[in-house]
Amino acid sequence: MISIRGLRKRFGDFTALDGVDLEIPAGSVHALLGPNGAGKTTTVRVVTTLLDPDAGDVQVAGHSVRREAQDVRRSIGVSGQYAAVDEKLTGVENLTMVGQLYGMRRRDAKARANELLRDFRLDDLHPKKRAGDYSGGMRRRLDLAGAIVARPPVVILDEPTTGLDPRGRRDTWDAIQTLATAGTTVLLTTQYLEEADQLADAISVIDSGRIVAEGTASALKARAGGAAIDLVLERAEDGHRALQIVAAIGREASLDDRAVRITAKAPNGSRDLAAVLAGLSEAGIGTIEAALRQPTLDEVFLQITGQRPDDASAELHTDDEREAVTA
Repeated sequence: MISIRGLRKRFGDFTALDGVDLEIPAGSVHALLGPNGAGKTTTVRVVTTLLDPDAGDVQVAGHSVRREAQDVRRSIGVSGQYAAVDEKLTGVENLTMVGQLYGMRRRDAKARANELLRDFRLDDLHPKKRAGDYSGGMRRRLDLAGAIVARPPVVILDEPTTGLDPRGRRDTWDAIQTLATAGTTVLLTTQYLEEADQLADAISVIDSGRIVAEGTASALKARAGGAAIDLVLERAEDGHRALQIVAAIGREASLDDRAVRITAKAPNGSRDLAAVLAGLSEAGIGTIEAALRQPTLDEVFLQITGQRPDDASAELHTDDEREAVTA
């Protein structure tokens, strides 16, 4: 549904995209994962026809962004980093307006608006409540609903949970999963591995304008060393015996006072955690805490690129800032 081939884009002396290739099948959710300045937003702007590429091409639903931009626009819905809703209008008025902008008759647009308010759990609000009085998560859900008023086959979401609290982020995830369940093809940019893990069928990691890794969330985590088991022992003097027990079941571990860090190898690490706890219990070694921890975005990105996301964003401006400087 989305095919990106050899995509390049420069702003002055800065190369934002350096030969990006990406294939996204119909009906899937694909996450573009990376720090600020990596090229995520520039990719989105090219895919949505807001920027012309310097080289390469993008096909969306069979249409080229270079030669058939208008057809591409008819095939997509877009939600940017911040909810683009009119705060002086109600939810149904916002969505009805979007429908009319797509060329729908007012009656049809209003019917579609009410349908989407139900789908995105916004129909229980007072009908005269303005969007400016919505919570951040509610405005984001309304914005996502606006992106699919015309039932586009492709929806582009550029960091849709930026600035949201945990509840707003969870509500947004639910809304995105609603899109995916309906068979919409979704391209999602994000800085959060957890978000990509929850939502995406496949993930592409972008760094300095290049795709540096692709795969499922599980495959990317495995590249960062897989899961780790963190234990806190009741007694520091049991530390060396605990290391011997861990070694006996074929796992590597390190000791820092009462804290034991174990590298898990079984899928998701849950079996290793159970085996370690059983071995310690049998030996009479007590634990205060036991946790199974998946790799973070920092660890995945460090393993793939040799630097942490915050290091990368310290060296590079965001795409918006680069474009502003160039302009």
